[in-house]
Amino acid sequence: QVQLVESGGGLVQAGGSLRLSCAASGRTFSGYGVGWFRQAPGKERNVVAAISWSVGSTYYADSVKGRFTISRDGAKNTVYLQMNSLKPEDTAVYYCAAAPPYRAYLASESSYDYWGQGTQVTVSS
Repeated sequence: QVQLVESGGGLVQAGGSLRLSCAASGRTFSGYGVGWFRQAPGKERNVVAAISWSVGSTYYADSVKGRFTISRDGAKNTVYLQMNSLKPEDTAVYYCAAAPPYRAYLASESSYDYWGQGTQVTVSS
């Protein structure tokens, strides 16, 4: 079992930055894929970014490329999402999720077995 806890959400003005953290307990992220998803009110939950813990390869949704960066810290067993140049349309609840090692397609929500509780990000115009 993997327990995930997100932190770092909040209210920021357009153009500002936030860094989200996803800390794992119960086991390490080693071998897992870790993704960030977001869900705005009345909309589907969609992938924002994902990282393969072992290889370090990353995936980004087109809407966040060049603005968001996903990274990992093995010593802290934590994955980060650095969000820069935030826009009002980035407003959503952001979720961290973990996919078992044998699930290769990290852009799909169906690959993930473990989810955090979510953290709210609000970008004001």
